Amino acid sequence: MTPDAISPALIWFIVGVLLIIFELVTGTFYLLMLGIAALAAAVSGWLGAPIAVQTLVAAIATVAGFFVVRRRRSGAMAPGRNDTLDLGQSVTLTAWLSESQRLARVRYRDSDWDADVLGTEPVAVGGVLFIVKAEGSRLTVSPIRPT
Repeated sequence: MTPDAISPALIWFIVGVLLIIFELVTGTFYLLMLGIAALAAAVSGWLGAPIAVQTLVAAIATVAGFFVVRRRRSGAMAPGRNDTLDLGQSVTLTAWLSESQRLARVRYRDSDWDADVLGTEPVAVGGVLFIVKAEGSRLTVSPIRPT
């Protein structure tokens, strides 16, 4: 197969699949939007659209995807918003960033999170804490389960 035989639609498709795979590793959602945009361009290519239209489809889908991600993330990070599904869930302390300032890394939902640890009692690495508040990508945790 010569380079001339590879269609732009196939390239869009391969790039889209690779971006979606990378997104599964990173969890950013931005790569997912880029992957979906590339797949949309691939579909337009398979429907016979010229490369300029395929590129336009990818650009429009990318911009729309970024607005969707941004809107969802800004809603999730709005001040004072708490995801009540997270409240009371257990986390595991994986490391202290600053034990004197009560800043730690905790493991929750198979990811590491920054956390503010409430209270003054010592908590050992590997100890179980409970989510009191979730704000953006930062958790507030306590050794005592909230009621």
